[in-house]
Amino acid sequence: MSDLLLTFSLEGITPRQDTPGERTLAGDPRFTIWNLERAVDGKLVSGVWEATPGKWRVDYEGKWEFCTITAGALTITEDGGEPITYKQGDSFIVRPGFKGVWEATETTRKLYVVYR
Repeated sequence: MSDLLLTFSLEGITPRQDTPGERTLAGDPRFTIWNLERAVDGKLVSGVWEATPGKWRVDYEGKWEFCTITAGALTITEDGGEPITYKQGDSFIVRPGFKGVWEATETTRKLYVVYR
């Protein structure tokens, strides 16, 4: 296997658990996160993220994220904007400065790459 390729495989990766805590707006969302790599002095992170149903606030101050939904659906509403729903197979980018609400109406999983 090449040291210059990263396959998004969860084999042998221990996930960490998290919640949005005080950012929760509805439900009891729980996150499972498999961080696969930290690179560029820890500024670039990639992995797999899963959320149980719920609704929470997000703030992308100082970070950029590319996502592909691999299961479920996620509705994202920018403050002052209209909701957009991403479902299995959809990809999107969240740019620095985005503030709004994410809602998973079913357990949802995504692949992500974040640059801070």
